[in-house]
Amino acid sequence: MPTFDTLIRHARVVDGTGNPWKHGDVAMTGDRIAAIEPPGTIPLESARDVVDATGHVVCPGFIDIQSHAILPLMIDGRCLSKITQGVTTEIMGEAWTPSPIGGRNTEPLAGTLFEGRVDPTWRERAATWTRFGDWLRAMEEHGVSPNVGSFLGGGTLRKYARGMDMGTSNDDELATMQRVLAEAMADGAFGASYALIYPPDAYTDTNELIEVCRAMAPVGGVYITHLRSEADGILEALEEALMIGREAGVPVEIYHLKASRPSAWFRMPAVIERITRARADGLDVTADMYPYAASGTGLTAILPTWTAAGGRLYENLADSEVRARVRAALEGRDESDGLGLETRGGPHGIMPVGFARPEHQAYVGLRLDEIAEMRGQDWIEATLDLLVAEGQRIGTIYFSMDESNLRLQVTQPWIKFSSDAGGFDPAWAKERGPVHPRSYGTFPRVLRKYVREERLLSLEEAIRKMTSAVADRLSLRERGRLHEGLYADVVVFDPETITDHATFDDSHRLSEGVRDVWVNGRRVLAAGAHTGATPGRFVRGPGGGLSR
Repeated sequence: MPTFDTLIRHARVVDGTGNPWKHGDVAMTGDRIAAIEPPGTIPLESARDVVDATGHVVCPGFIDIQSHAILPLMIDGRCLSKITQGVTTEIMGEAWTPSPIGGRNTEPLAGTLFEGRVDPTWRERAATWTRFGDWLRAMEEHGVSPNVGSFLGGGTLRKYARGMDMGTSNDDELATMQRVLAEAMADGAFGASYALIYPPDAYTDTNELIEVCRAMAPVGGVYITHLRSEADGILEALEEALMIGREAGVPVEIYHLKASRPSAWFRMPAVIERITRARADGLDVTADMYPYAASGTGLTAILPTWTAAGGRLYENLADSEVRARVRAALEGRDESDGLGLETRGGPHGIMPVGFARPEHQAYVGLRLDEIAEMRGQDWIEATLDLLVAEGQRIGTIYFSMDESNLRLQVTQPWIKFSSDAGGFDPAWAKERGPVHPRSYGTFPRVLRKYVREERLLSLEEAIRKMTSAVADRLSLRERGRLHEGLYADVVVFDPETITDHATFDDSHRLSEGVRDVWVNGRRVLAAGAHTGATPGRFVRGPGGGLSR
């Protein structure tokens, strides 16, 4: 009888720790890595399936610490555009999670990306998700290809206690948030996740963030945050994040670190110096990034955050007095808080792509100033009219970053890589229009651009930033490394050909070069083709018991 299920032979083994590669063979049995030995020392007859990896790298599966795969996985559990990048674990929850349902949070799937494609049975299930872990257990039971885990969305948490109301939380509301977070940690959440430019997260003051985070400190929760500003106020926003970490006694992770908006580009060296100094002073703070000089979110992100108060965003935007206030803010005459992405006066750097209405499809891929000219309007009026007509956020690309800053960031040892994206299949995703190319190309792009072409990173260091560095931050002790006895999340790729093909003009293109992928020992990608297998599991943070 064969000893092993799978034997990968003659590979360059990169174990995920940053150690130099070595030639070797990797064997898997069940859901575990069973052996890593010098090449040729494991007999062929000892394995049921033998895979020749000559000229290829074998490494741990990539862990995406900022995934937006919640709804895409409800559409298609195969997560094709991520599996073909080598991603084997999706960590979700920036600002929003579909559970827990309760308090004033009653619409788990409303108004979200690709909502219209979600099977109605998911909506029926979602109405019963009273605990944080309910939706992740449901995904595991339904069948998904990657492992799935999540932070508790801070916006969901605040909405549970306060709805979409602005203002300071009272003692009872704060106690509710602390209780719900503690329950989420017991269910397996990795911590609390806030995106402080989006309502209702933006309505949360620093003291509330500290008090909420204190509730997860005893069980190892991480405060992960989209900073309150990534533009001219980035240093002040960073200081807020560092204060929360110090006062609450929790580690801090900064989502998609960047200096966004040309006037802020020069600030990135100071941001890096400040984080490095904070670490030297003993504060556990790290960050992640994606390898593109453009971000992606809703067109609504440029609006003052008070426009969404009470959950009446689109009704408010139809009101003439509200529109006058928005115009004053976007033109810079109103210096009030809550200016979202701080993009005042920069319409040419904004490219809306996520239009739903047929009459707006001609605008897809044009810059906002070009759309406004076609409509005979200025860019502010065009923005407000389009949002009211669409009644949805309108997915948008923002060309607001500097490539030289990206090069500076990728070399920092405390920066990891993330996609800030979900997983799609071009066969069904194209009909909804373009997406940010990071959905298809993040991890291969790093290996092509910054390892093979620009040589800013060694192969081993780049893989560490995609595997063990993420697993360590999440306390996933049995994933993120190629070691005997750990879970068999394994990737085989060609380091000479791995590349991203998705672009801003043609986004729905799968990457190439990742040949084979196993999740929990089951092959989900074979010779570049998805096998249809869905072995993904719910992976839990340190407060949720065994981190599967």
